[in-house]
Amino acid sequence: MFDGPFDVFALIIAIIAFLIAIKASSQAAELRRRLSSLEEMFYAQRTVQPPPLMPAQVVEAEAPATTPAEPPPLAPEAEAAPPPLVTEAVSPPPLEASTEADAPPPLPAPAADSREPGFEERLGTRWVVWIGGLALALGGFFMVRYSIEAGLVGPGVRVFLGGLFAAALLGAGEWSRRKESISNIAALPIANIPAILTAAGTAVAFATIYAAYALYGFLVPATAFVLLGIVAMGTLAAALLHGPALAGLGVVGAFVTPILVSSGKPDYWALYIYLAIVTAASFGLARIRLWRWLAVTTIAFAVLWIFPGLDTSELQVAPHAFHVIAGFVLAALLVVCGFMFGPTIEDGEIEPVSSSSLGAYLFGAMLIVLSSAHADLALIAFTLLVGATLFVAWRAPSATGALGAAAATVFIVFAEWAVRANPDMLVLPGGPMPGVGPVATDSSVTLHLVMAAIFAAGFGLAGFFAQGRSNSAIIPVVWSAAAVATPIAILVALYARIAHLDRSIPFAILAVLLAAAFGAATEALTRRETRPGAMISTALFATGTLGALALALTFALEKGWLTIALALMSLGTAWISMQRPIPFLRWLAAVFAAIVTARIGYDPRIVGDAVGTTPIFNWLLWGYGLPAASFWAASMFLRRRGDDAPLRMVETAAILFTALLAFMEIRHLATGGRMTAAPSLLEFALQVCVALAMAIGLERLRLRSGSIVHNVGAVVLTAIAGLVSVFGLLILENPLIWSVNVGGAVFNLLLLGYALPAVLMLLLSYAVVGQRGKVYANTIAGGALLFALAYVTLEIRRFYHGPILATGPTTGAEQYTYSIGWLAFGVLLLGVGILVNSERARLASAAVIALTILKAFVIDMSTLTGVYRALSFMCLGIVLVAIGWLYQRILFRRQVAPPPAPQTSS
Repeated sequence: MFDGPFDVFALIIAIIAFLIAIKASSQAAELRRRLSSLEEMFYAQRTVQPPPLMPAQVVEAEAPATTPAEPPPLAPEAEAAPPPLVTEAVSPPPLEASTEADAPPPLPAPAADSREPGFEERLGTRWVVWIGGLALALGGFFMVRYSIEAGLVGPGVRVFLGGLFAAALLGAGEWSRRKESISNIAALPIANIPAILTAAGTAVAFATIYAAYALYGFLVPATAFVLLGIVAMGTLAAALLHGPALAGLGVVGAFVTPILVSSGKPDYWALYIYLAIVTAASFGLARIRLWRWLAVTTIAFAVLWIFPGLDTSELQVAPHAFHVIAGFVLAALLVVCGFMFGPTIEDGEIEPVSSSSLGAYLFGAMLIVLSSAHADLALIAFTLLVGATLFVAWRAPSATGALGAAAATVFIVFAEWAVRANPDMLVLPGGPMPGVGPVATDSSVTLHLVMAAIFAAGFGLAGFFAQGRSNSAIIPVVWSAAAVATPIAILVALYARIAHLDRSIPFAILAVLLAAAFGAATEALTRRETRPGAMISTALFATGTLGALALALTFALEKGWLTIALALMSLGTAWISMQRPIPFLRWLAAVFAAIVTARIGYDPRIVGDAVGTTPIFNWLLWGYGLPAASFWAASMFLRRRGDDAPLRMVETAAILFTALLAFMEIRHLATGGRMTAAPSLLEFALQVCVALAMAIGLERLRLRSGSIVHNVGAVVLTAIAGLVSVFGLLILENPLIWSVNVGGAVFNLLLLGYALPAVLMLLLSYAVVGQRGKVYANTIAGGALLFALAYVTLEIRRFYHGPILATGPTTGAEQYTYSIGWLAFGVLLLGVGILVNSERARLASAAVIALTILKAFVIDMSTLTGVYRALSFMCLGIVLVAIGWLYQRILFRRQVAPPPAPQTSS
């Protein structure tokens, strides 16, 4: 059809010129109409009123008129006024003769009715029009159907009558439009009768051509395609006169036509040339009438037409590349505001349609690259569009938002390439292995490296030189964000693709060079005068410097250092926020903390199986300890500027990494480095002790900081300690239930798992007294009492049964020892309560003694015999009497009044 791409672009330019000419013609007609109305108003206002009658004239006026009245003479100012300039042959209305002196002045033009139409008005002026247009279209369809069912006419006559009916509707629509224009009837914008008639005629024309092709075979696919395209283009052209409803019908019909007319072997060149013509016409119409919805609809249909050809085994890259390039060029010429022929816009404003139009075609180019396995032609087309995006955004700030789409698509392309086969698999000793032969991706490694260099340099340099070119703050920030994020993302993708996430000194050197470039940009921007967005852009380049340095550490060291590097980036960003108080930097520090948290969620061991077997000094210490220290330091920096959401996120990360460091190190110690082994009594004991110790520390810290994170963290750690204590120490690993070796006589797991937690719970209960509710503090104190009593009981059991407590019978001496031990523990608590005047200790003593009494009457009486039963009750009685004496004599001693002095007689 066309000799080359130049003919196609010439046709597209011709269509654009035609649409611009139509717009200019319509604007000239509108100017002529307004000028005519202004002239009519001018002559109406200049109509001369008769002067007041003089006395002689009054007499003449009272006399009967015998001759026709002469028109009054023109006023002097009317005679002296120069004639107006007339651009058309428009004659002023003649002055009419008046027989009355008080002739009324001309009526002013009626004002536009701005009232809200009622139900009846809507029904009569809008709904019936819509229903009527639909009925006309359906009437044509039903008439054809009836003629088919009744056998009245043959297929050829049916098609002819359908075409005749479509022509009649189109003619009626044009006639009614001209009639309304002649009679000066203002058409309703929602229910325009000419537009409805034309739309109905267009629908019938579509149906008639499609029936002639698909039902009766009168037309070959090429002819049907051309006819349907002509109808669609004609509908778009008619929309200039009839409004947006017809434009919507035309654009839908134009993009649906290739679906209606299909052949066994699709011709993508013919398809995409046709779609380029339709897109140009639709964009031109949208530009002339300023219909944003039409441009968005066209872009959506154009991008959807990329998908049908992507899932084929023999992907034709060239026509698909032509489709996205042609659409991108047309969008840049006609849709992007402030660039070439696009609409005008205020300086410094990012316009959504302008940015999204370019982003949509970038998305299409990315799909072609991925579907073609990174074919060379697809990569070249994608590179051209990314470069064109930078150029358009440089010239037109309204399209700056497309930089985000460009950066995202670049990262996706390189990330997808990174997960494919590595370059070291391309050449194997002895030739390629079966099934591992080179593919399209493998042959384009050099092209990918060249593209990476072009993209990194293009985004970086453009982002730096774009600073200070706009009076808006958002424009330079978007440029700087793209300039920092894109090179770093490309470097990470190349590192994953080529170095396979292993140590690589060359990539570390590249990261250092990138950090130096970002540092130089930061220093240069710092020395410039203050412009909108300059501080945020400077902070972004400074953050890029830290990020590149962190990547250099990651590339030069082991894989686990990536976690540490990201944590150090959070610390560095927090420190920079102290120097440059920009809210964005605080959020960036929080984002880095969130990334590190997500990283450990993926692999809690940080380095997989390479944690090591050395207790404490292993990869867990570096992988969790350094990030924890970084987050604590970052939180201190951020707190100096206020308490906000970023600070709380960083504080949460600090508490989380500190707790995880302790828990993971405990697990590593208890399992001997086998992180997937089952838990043990030692692990549960250490975890409870550490959780309680951290809870005590946070309770003290929150009193000074007032941080809600420290407050919640203390409660969460206390709850974790309580859950592990109950389910771990008292149930899952209780030595009375399971065969657990508790160790030596005194220094054993019982001391670590029950005595030490009891002491820590007691300290925690005193730490929260007066700061939290009584129930909360008393619950913790009750837990301390429970674990202290459990320790006494288990130690007695250890004395009689050895390191394995769950085996062997319970003797009478053992039962007697339990009673004596509990009683002694209760007396000890009472003594402490008396010495320190603690009511809580005395109440705890009463609880233990009450439990001892209950044991004596329930267990000892039935199980003990002989001297043990007697001694048990005797000791219990002596202790109870002694306790009563202590309460009477010491705690609640009654004050006896002294006797009265004897009276002496004088």
